[in-house]
Amino acid sequence: MTHPRTSPATPGADTAADPLTDHAADPLTDHATATRTDHATGTGPRPAAGPSEPAPGTTPTGTTPPGTTTLAAATPAELRDHVTAGLDDPARGWLRLALDEAAAHPGTHGPISVWELRIAEAGRRCGPEHADAARVLILHAARADAEALSRVYYQGTGAERRAVLYALPHLVPGPEGLPLVEDALRTNDTRLLTAAVGPYAARHLDAHQWRHAVLKCLFTGVPVDAVADLDHRAEGDTELARMLTDYAAERTAAGRTVPADLHRVLTLTDPPATPSAPAADHG
Repeated sequence: MTHPRTSPATPGADTAADPLTDHAADPLTDHATATRTDHATGTGPRPAAGPSEPAPGTTPTGTTPPGTTTLAAATPAELRDHVTAGLDDPARGWLRLALDEAAAHPGTHGPISVWELRIAEAGRRCGPEHADAARVLILHAARADAEALSRVYYQGTGAERRAVLYALPHLVPGPEGLPLVEDALRTNDTRLLTAAVGPYAARHLDAHQWRHAVLKCLFTGVPVDAVADLDHRAEGDTELARMLTDYAAERTAAGRTVPADLHRVLTLTDPPATPSAPAADHG
């Protein structure tokens, strides 16, 4: 299946780029905003995300979005236990029905599968704190393959795209999902980037792409804790060390603050030889 290589959906979906104020020397190129399309017809605007969806690049008050550890590394059984414990009775019943439907009718059926409709409803039904996890569970239950995941990703909202990225490690054993990761890494949406640098990226991105993903996290303020297998992949990587040193020098020369995480990653590349970070960085 051929898909356009697009960046996040239009404003109103929760993938709009974060309002970054620092645009100097972005290590990756942003792509233009894409228009969302209707799942059934392939044309026209899709409905905006439900009122339960968080605003772009924000975290609902009093909640912490599950990170890659929960969504990308947990087994479906673990994730289901975690999610259902936090849902009220109506939401729990809706999720049970959605998972049963997906399991009974997996794969792709007609212009749109019933489980794709449930993915679109998850924010309204489960609330923003649990919607990502509910979508991941539905994708698992539907046994979505790389083609189905691509369909959901390219036609979906930012929340739906995050769910696809979180589900990749368990549903796509090979590199077929890499175009989705690469597309997410071209955005400045910090939540999408966080999902993109999980276990699937650690497993399948080549060294060049992975280094740029780390640099993108530093540029956009995504904590490097989100980068799966960081310690192992950064170890002894002299090219990554060079890129980090150059990036730090550019920011210092421009009078800009060097991200604290940069020193941490630089230390990982060659712990004995790398000088420690300054006690305080006043930019």
